[in-house]
Order: sequence, then C-alpha cells, then structure tokens
Amino acid sequence: MSGKAFFIDTTVCTACRGCQIACKQWNQLPATKTYNWGSMQNPKDLSFDTYKLVRFQEHMGSNNKPVWYFFPDQCRHCVEPPCKEASEDDAPGGIIIDSQTGAVLYTDKLKKMKAADVIESCPFNIPKAQKGTGYMSKCNMCVDRVHNGLLPACVKTCPTG
Repeated sequence: MSGKAFFIDTTVCTACRGCQIACKQWNQLPATKTYNWGSMQNPKDLSFDTYKLVRFQEHMGSNNKPVWYFFPDQCRHCVEPPCKEASEDDAPGGIIIDSQTGAVLYTDKLKKMKAADVIESCPFNIPKAQKGTGYMSKCNMCVDRVHNGLLPACVKTCPTG
C-alpha cells in the first residue's frame, strides 16, 4: 500500500507549538481554555477540538539539570488501523482509508458505533468523542490540502522542517 506518512524528528522539535496552532486554524477548531496544571504542555491532552498536541516530558539529566523531551502527538494513520477493524461490524464505512494519502478518516457513519469501542481500539489513545453527539474526531492529515498539492498545515508551519 502506498501513501503518505509523518516523520517527526524529535531531536529538532523546539516545542514552539506552531503545529498545534496551524492545525486548529486550518481545521477551524475553537481555542481550548488552558490552565497551569504543573507542566508546560497545554492543553493537558488531545480532545474533540485538539487534533495535535506537543507533549512535554521533563527528566533529570546526568548532570542533575532538567532535560526536556518534546513529542508532537496526533493520529498515526496506521497502515492497518485497529479502529477501522473495530468499526467494521457496527459501522461499516464509518472509518475509511483515503486511497491517495493513506489517511485514516472518520465519516458520519461512525456515529452508529459506541465511541468507547473506537477509542479503546486505538493503541495510542488518539480518537476523541464530542460529548452528547456521538461524533468522533482526530487528525485527518489535512487531506484537502494534500489532494491539492500542499503540505499538511502542521508540516508547513514547522520551523525546523
């Protein structure tokens, strides 16, 4: 199977969070109210309105100084997505794979399935449900951009490439 993939070099990520902002802007997602919960990572986790999140981890280095690790987190767009497999019986066509990009995409048909079953099927805990509606969301690899020869918004905005 051919398609696209994200390669994230965590050794050059500066945690600027430009990718988070670009994702929200392109997908017209509302801002998330954040608060100080003891980490530079904000918001605390992915949500129905946050498809991409730069995760922060702080560890004490060998010289007794803090060392920070950053990881931009989002859907991995698995080649054989467990979420798609989990949805086939209850919501056929609820999760599709875009033939041009390999992006794993959610459709309205996914509402027929319990959100918890989709969430539990993902080994990375990525999909999120909107309370009270049955709708699910996650990164869509900016397929509209990619189909038009553009890079995904998060990739385009990354200052380290």
